[in-house]
Amino acid sequence: MMSNSYLDRRSEIETYFDRTAAHTWQKLTSDAPVSGIRATVRAGRDRMRSTLLSFLPDDLRGARILDAGCGTGALAVEAARRGAAVTAVDISPTLIGIAKERLPEKLGHGRIHFIAGDMLDKRHGTFDHVVAMDSLIHYSLPDMVTMLARLAEMSRSGVHFTYAPRTPALAAMHFVGKAFPRSDRSPRIVPHATTALYKGISRSEHLGGWRPGRNVRVSSGFYISHAQELKRT
Repeated sequence: MMSNSYLDRRSEIETYFDRTAAHTWQKLTSDAPVSGIRATVRAGRDRMRSTLLSFLPDDLRGARILDAGCGTGALAVEAARRGAAVTAVDISPTLIGIAKERLPEKLGHGRIHFIAGDMLDKRHGTFDHVVAMDSLIHYSLPDMVTMLARLAEMSRSGVHFTYAPRTPALAAMHFVGKAFPRSDRSPRIVPHATTALYKGISRSEHLGGWRPGRNVRVSSGFYISHAQELKRT
């Protein structure tokens, strides 16, 4: 059972992405002109998406992928173009609607099924790989580890996710103010030290068959995030 802190934060995130700042994220994830600060965030997100995709096989024909927290669907589209059958889930019906509108007519051998709902719902099925780009970054360490355990239960081989690293630069950004104006500021990001995250994973009774793998930090202006692979042993 998920904690009350997780449920409260999930509700806050749903409100933000589905109502408060849906238009902001629609613009940020497009090629429309944006401010200098937002441009650094867009560039960072593009690099992170490419990084997570590099953790996956180049040929995904026959593979099932869960894009957990898919947003407007950019990662799901690239995975489908490699041949994957992608289940792309996001808590925001508004973002899922944008993703459907942007879906290319041709995806080669791949396909995408978009779902507005809980990315941790076991009814989505079992997958070869699970990807969670910037969808765990708002949660406390205990809640993040619990979420990773739920995602691992749905994956045959790997969970590829991001977390906010505890760095002086990120701490300074939070002290001065976040990248967006107060009116559409995102829910608080919760940074974690890598050693603490690894310790949390190693101590989880539900992640005993998993270990950290490849990891890459992406830093682009106001965007700082860390890609981490979790592999089945």
